[in-house]
Amino acid sequence: MKAALEAWGASSNLFHHGFAKEVHDTDVIAAAMEKPGIILRRPVGSNAPFNEHSTLPIIESLDGPGHKAKEPSGKKPKGRKPPTIGEVENRKAAISFEREQKRREKQREKEEAAAAEVRAQQHAAMVKADAALEAAKEEHEAIVGKIDDDRAAIDRRAEAEETLPTSINSSQKRSSQTSAL
Repeated sequence: MKAALEAWGASSNLFHHGFAKEVHDTDVIAAAMEKPGIILRRPVGSNAPFNEHSTLPIIESLDGPGHKAKEPSGKKPKGRKPPTIGEVENRKAAISFEREQKRREKQREKEEAAAAEVRAQQHAAMVKADAALEAAKEEHEAIVGKIDDDRAAIDRRAEAEETLPTSINSSQKRSSQTSAL
């Protein structure tokens, strides 16, 4: 029983509740032993053999004992008259309907106002972010410009150093070496 409940994926004891029962039929036991661990089915209310995939029962299998076809009776079903609604109930219903419409309209207006406020906050945040981005771009461009100016000054100094006559260059090297000692 425990293995059957696990195979079915049941969370409660179906045997205890009467939805399942232990069988002693040799044909059923033989079919189950041929395919252990596989759930076998057969059409409800029939004596068809158990298979992995059950088919729907056919009418002839349901016409056994205990299954009687319902015969139509000559009587017509009684129809109830719809209840009459008075004028007072109509007015109350109309007033209630109008109140509900007004309440829904106010609720919709509140929701629209809240949505508009959220959109305004999002727009303000986007404007602030755009302004911060522009300021950062300007600062970056200013720093890049300063670096370019410094690079140009260094390049000019390097060119000036390379164009000096070699005799001046070598005498300056000696004097710088002696002063470093």
